[in-house]
Amino acid sequence: MTARSEQGRGTGRPYNFFGDYLWNRYGCRILKLPIDAHLSCPNRDGTLDGRGCVFCGEDGSASPTAAGVDDITRQMEIARTSFRRSDAATRYIAYFQAFTNTYAPPAVLRRLYDAATKEPFVTGLMIATRPDCVPNEALEVIAGYARAGFELWLELGMQSAHDGSLAFLNRHHTNECTVDAVTRAAAFGIPVCVHVILGIPGETWEDMMETARIISSLPAAGVKIHHLHVIRGTGLEEMHASRALPILSRGEYISTVCDFLERLRPGILIHRLIGDRPPATLVAPLWGIHKGTVLRSIEDEFARRMSRQGFLFTG
Repeated sequence: MTARSEQGRGTGRPYNFFGDYLWNRYGCRILKLPIDAHLSCPNRDGTLDGRGCVFCGEDGSASPTAAGVDDITRQMEIARTSFRRSDAATRYIAYFQAFTNTYAPPAVLRRLYDAATKEPFVTGLMIATRPDCVPNEALEVIAGYARAGFELWLELGMQSAHDGSLAFLNRHHTNECTVDAVTRAAAFGIPVCVHVILGIPGETWEDMMETARIISSLPAAGVKIHHLHVIRGTGLEEMHASRALPILSRGEYISTVCDFLERLRPGILIHRLIGDRPPATLVAPLWGIHKGTVLRSIEDEFARRMSRQGFLFTG
C-alpha cells in the first residue's frame, strides 16, 4: 500500500492526508456516502455484555442522512443531495459507517455491499467494523470488491494498543485481536484504516506514542484519529456526570496529535485528525465543535516545529 499512499503527498501539507491522495488518484472530488445497514454489534446485542462501548452513542455513529431510511440506495441518494453545493465533478465512496458492518453471514454482507456498489457514481467501498468481527469468510467477501481503479478500505476500531484502555472503553477485545485482524486483512490484499482515540483516561503520553509505534509496525495503510469526546446517552456521559473525566484541552490535543504523527510511519494515510459530532449531541469538550480551527492549529504547530508526519519515525 506504500506506493499508493505516497501518491497523496507533495501538497505541502505536513501529514499524508487521505483527501489529497484521493484527489491525486482520481482527479476529482471524492465524497463518502454514509450508510446504515441496520446491523448490530456483539457488544450491544448481548453476545458480550450488552452495554456497548462507553463512547458509542445510540446511533452507532450513523449519519443523520440515514435516519429512518432502510433502503441503501435511498440513503445514498439522500446523502448525495445533501452534498450538492457545486457543479464540480464528484464521485463517491459507499461508506458502511454505523455499528459493526461485518457482523452478519457472508451472503448477507455480499447482498449489502452489492446494493451499495452497483451505482455508477460509486468509485469505492469503505466498511467500518470491530477487530473481533472479521473472520476470514468476511474478508473473502470484502476482497472480492478489489479491482483496478476502485477504492476499497476496511476500517477497524483499534482505539488503543493498550489492553487496560480497551477495558476502560468496554471494548471486549484485546490489542492482540487488532494485530491479528490487521495482519489477516492485509494478507487478503485489503487496505486497513485503524481508528485511534487520543486522551483515554489513564493513558500517559508515552502510552499514546507507543500506540503510534505499534501501528507503524503493522501493515496498516491508514489511521483515523479522534479526540476523546463525551456524547450524550453514553457511558462516558454517566462517568462525566459523576466525576469529572480528565479530558485533553485543545492545546494539549494539538500537541499530542503532532507528537503522534511525528512517530507514525510516513506512508500511512491520515483519514481524520479530530472527532466530529453535532453540537446538540456533544457534552464535552466543546472545543471539538470548531474542527476547522483545530486542523489549522495542527498545521501551524507543525510549521512552528519545522516538522511533519514521520519526522521521528525510527522503523
